[in-house]
Amino acid sequence: SLVWGATPGMLFRKNSDKSFHPLELSWVFGYNSSLAVHSLMDGEERVLLYVSSHTVVIHDIPRNRQCHLQGHTNVISCLCVSEDKRWVATADQGPDALIIVWDSYSGVPVCTIFETQSEEGICAIAISQDAKYLVTISAATVQKVCVWRWTLPTEKVICSTELKPEFGYQDYVIFNPQNPHEFVSNSKTQVIFYLWVRQSQLWDKITAWLLSPQTFKCLVGQFSQSVFHFNTTQALTGTSAGKLVVWDMDNPRTLPEELPAKPHGITATKVVSMQKESLTVLQVLESCIVTGDVLGQVKFYDGQLRLLTIYSHDKVGPIRSISFSTVLRDPPSTPPGSSQPFLTSWSDSSNSVSLTLNRNFILSTSDATMLHVATDSTNFERIMEEAKKAVNAIACHPQEPLVAVGSHCGLLKVWEYKQTKYLVSRIFTEAGIQCLSYDPEGHFLAAGFTDGSVYILDAISLQSICKEFQFSQGPVTHISFSHDSKYLATADENYSVTVYRRVLENGSRCWEHLAGLDSHYKPIRSILFGVHPDSNEPRLLSLGEDRQLVEYDLKSSIKDHLVVTHRDRLEQDAVPLCLTWYPQLSTESFFLTANNYYKMKLYNTTTKMCRKTLLGPTYGSPLEKIQILPRTSSADPQQHYLVYITKDKVGLQMLPIDGNPHRSSAFICHPDGASDFAISHDGRYIFTAGGKERTFMKWKVNLHALDAAAFLGGENMIPFYNLLDGGRDGKFFRELEDYFYYVQLCSQGIKTLERRQVSTYIPLEEIPSVMRAIGFYPSEEEIEEMINEVKFSKYADTGEEVTKINLEDFIKLYINHRPVLGLSMKTIQRAFQVLGYDNKGDKVIDREDFMLLLQCRGEQMTEDELAECLTTLLGRRARKGASELDTCDLTGAAALTEEEIPAEITAEIFVRDILGLPVAE
Repeated sequence: SLVWGATPGMLFRKNSDKSFHPLELSWVFGYNSSLAVHSLMDGEERVLLYVSSHTVVIHDIPRNRQCHLQGHTNVISCLCVSEDKRWVATADQGPDALIIVWDSYSGVPVCTIFETQSEEGICAIAISQDAKYLVTISAATVQKVCVWRWTLPTEKVICSTELKPEFGYQDYVIFNPQNPHEFVSNSKTQVIFYLWVRQSQLWDKITAWLLSPQTFKCLVGQFSQSVFHFNTTQALTGTSAGKLVVWDMDNPRTLPEELPAKPHGITATKVVSMQKESLTVLQVLESCIVTGDVLGQVKFYDGQLRLLTIYSHDKVGPIRSISFSTVLRDPPSTPPGSSQPFLTSWSDSSNSVSLTLNRNFILSTSDATMLHVATDSTNFERIMEEAKKAVNAIACHPQEPLVAVGSHCGLLKVWEYKQTKYLVSRIFTEAGIQCLSYDPEGHFLAAGFTDGSVYILDAISLQSICKEFQFSQGPVTHISFSHDSKYLATADENYSVTVYRRVLENGSRCWEHLAGLDSHYKPIRSILFGVHPDSNEPRLLSLGEDRQLVEYDLKSSIKDHLVVTHRDRLEQDAVPLCLTWYPQLSTESFFLTANNYYKMKLYNTTTKMCRKTLLGPTYGSPLEKIQILPRTSSADPQQHYLVYITKDKVGLQMLPIDGNPHRSSAFICHPDGASDFAISHDGRYIFTAGGKERTFMKWKVNLHALDAAAFLGGENMIPFYNLLDGGRDGKFFRELEDYFYYVQLCSQGIKTLERRQVSTYIPLEEIPSVMRAIGFYPSEEEIEEMINEVKFSKYADTGEEVTKINLEDFIKLYINHRPVLGLSMKTIQRAFQVLGYDNKGDKVIDREDFMLLLQCRGEQMTEDELAECLTTLLGRRARKGASELDTCDLTGAAALTEEEIPAEITAEIFVRDILGLPVAE
């Protein structure tokens, strides 16, 4: 097997060119600086292991290669590495949390634990010295500690216990390296020692001892990490006050046959003041105690806590982890002297200490910096320095293989992404970077900041080409250039659109503020430049959560006056989330939107009429942003693709969109939320930004894999039949056929004696009846959109209207228009929350108000329609003819059903008694 024959470094000898997925993770930038970084190999083969989002990254630093261990669907919350650096255990927090043990030599997940004993996931994990056992602590309010024998083929939980809330939130755990039956954990205020034993072939409970700062009669600060002393009788805990708490254990190595009440007499014998600064890392390395602190100092002590040596550098931040090489370097001929600025002292009083100090080590800091420290020199080599805050901004150069990334810490970096080389950076101290955009010619890079400022930079040097602009009152959320680089538009959190233009001043071109406008009353989701169809002038659109599409007249706009040409409401109920131009696949031009109901809509670019509603990708959350993928030189010129991100995924969609789910694919990119994405100019790579995860990722595009998946999903109507309840041979389809042909009978007259003309078509005006018969109840506006979609489907090509529809097209129409999630009780309850009033804890609507709302609000019903509808629903015949009803009297329909409808209506009464639908208990 791969695991049995694996050797160190074999992981990078795999053929990485083979790709079987439409998107393949190619590179991960940034890492989770709150977790440890581990040195797997040192010297010429310097290999690091760290966590980025939900991915374990094994990084060969000298050769600039990465291997990615992917299996978690949530952000990895903790990890540990065995003593020999081969076995890596990771765990996450969130839905369907996992524990995975990896072989770092081959990259194979050798053990996956699905039942983690906690719905919330895991917050701390450790592996025993012999690599047979794992201990985990859950992230729940009532924490659970579990010991696992991960090498067992069946049930792996050996024993477990729950911790009392008063123990504090235990977030660190470690095994005793000399006894796998012992381990210790700590919270900020409590330390717990554990012992588990085997009795009569059964695993008994964990026994814990509680010790707290009240044990000590001095200020000790908050606990950080704990370790077992190498002298076998003590344990140590570091604190935020720079102290070490020393715990003494009586006879800790003798495993009793029976578990006594207190197997060990655990006592805190002393508190040793090591320094003033907070201790953040505490480790035992052979015969040394090693500490790391908030000043970036690494100190070595002997078993008596006597200082041996210090490694420090004034540019090293708070230390998060220390990982020592397993390879010993050759000892220096002479110890470094005190004149060396980074090594303040040195001692080799024993052979064991000398060997320890011959191990190079990797430092990781809480401000996202990794450093390699060679113990025989003064060299603190910076390996990686990444964003310290959220990464929300990303943009690709339109002509060169460059990607720019900005973070909320003010760091702007430019990478050459083919060779994965860092090129240039700039730090803005005034505010964080929120959005980025290159101009189409690649000369400028515009940046929008969290304080509302806008910078226009040189695309290569990142130097400002003009003074920054400050015309937005809130953080700039979107920024974009026009196709001719003459205009720059921004949108901000205050729902304003601001436009800048490039002008000629003193013989040179510079930028100036043109105008701004509070265009929307809800957050702006997209700003989009285009080109007028009858000229080469720029065209600007903005789309907001207020469902408004606003078009601006840039040519007529003057200083401080931005002219609006059109305002169009795009949706009736759904909220549009993103906008892009649709490729010219027919004689008609469209722009494409995606809404929060998982629908994508095509609108005519001139009339703004909705021409088509289509089922979009349904991968757990709606599409947040969309872009058309630039065509590669090897791609089929007739084939186009759409790139999108959802809340946590990145995906590809084949065009034209038709509702076939097999024509799209998505992959988890950032479980805590994808903030933005960009596409390389050649369409070969997609870059996703991870927001608060402080990472961004490069994905390689493989269009052939998506084409193959679409082909395997079936051709013609097969994918659509499969979306029906029961499929092509199910009861639903047979009922639909019956309704379809019954409508033909009705249209020809039920009682006619003439010869029937049976066909596969029905008139368009019968579409609403069949839709309602099969359980889909569209609004009047949705009915109009459906009929227009079919009626004008061939108008642009032939100039003729379609008047009928066949069964196959009807099925596609139904699948694309029906609600993806159906109508839920929660939706109706939310409506009653808005429209009703409180009555003994329930939201109710008065009967008269109920009638009034149906007749005067939204899509208003006439009283005749309301009376007919209610009497049909309630199973009664009207007491009066429709002609006898006074249409000016709003109480007519209410009087008609007064006996059946209570004076106060709740959501449950409305659903169960009026609509006649079942209500789940």
